[in-house]
Amino acid sequence: MKKVLLASACLFAFAAPASAADLAARPYTKAPVAVASVYNWTGFYLGIVGGGAWENGSGDPKMKGGFVGGTAGYNWQTGNVVFGVEADGTWADVSASATGATVVPGFGVATATVSSKTDAMGTVRGRIGYAVNNVLFYGTGGYAWIDNKITLSALGVSVSDSKFHSGWTVGAGVEAFFAPQWSVKGEYLYRSLGGETYFSGALPTGTLNFHTVQVGVNYHFGGPIVAKY
Repeated sequence: MKKVLLASACLFAFAAPASAADLAARPYTKAPVAVASVYNWTGFYLGIVGGGAWENGSGDPKMKGGFVGGTAGYNWQTGNVVFGVEADGTWADVSASATGATVVPGFGVATATVSSKTDAMGTVRGRIGYAVNNVLFYGTGGYAWIDNKITLSALGVSVSDSKFHSGWTVGAGVEAFFAPQWSVKGEYLYRSLGGETYFSGALPTGTLNFHTVQVGVNYHFGGPIVAKY
């Protein structure tokens, strides 16, 4: 038993210096630093947008409905401030109609229906906002337009006239990246469109004012993420 203990002690005495030398020879390696992603909003983007619109006015019926289309824009970022320009165009079904009795020359009193329908709308706007990494809070404003059609129907006969209304828009929104090159946004716009005269001057309209709420998804070109160590 004593011989076994003595042999073990000798083996440990020879092994200990070798292990210490091996540890001393190993180079020190610093643990890797985690990578933080910083989002850069500068660049061109394309997307889809859709939402709802309803007329702002005191009378009834009020025009209301939905729209869907596309958007394109470009951002410039300096520090946390983001400047941009954006345009969108959408197909729309925003409408209202009213039916009542009217006097038709040669026929007497007849039932007539008047309907107004906006079938396209769009904007060209500037944007300015404040970015908190991947989230952008912004205000926006600029030019707005709609293509509107009024239809008169009576005694089984319908006549229509379309006009292009121009005006302005102002609003605000928030946009956030949810993937390296994809963002989602929610936006409110107030649109005010100047009046037009339909049917060769027979039916003038006043200003058309719309509230619109829309959401969109954008694809950003050029790689909006910068890795920071």
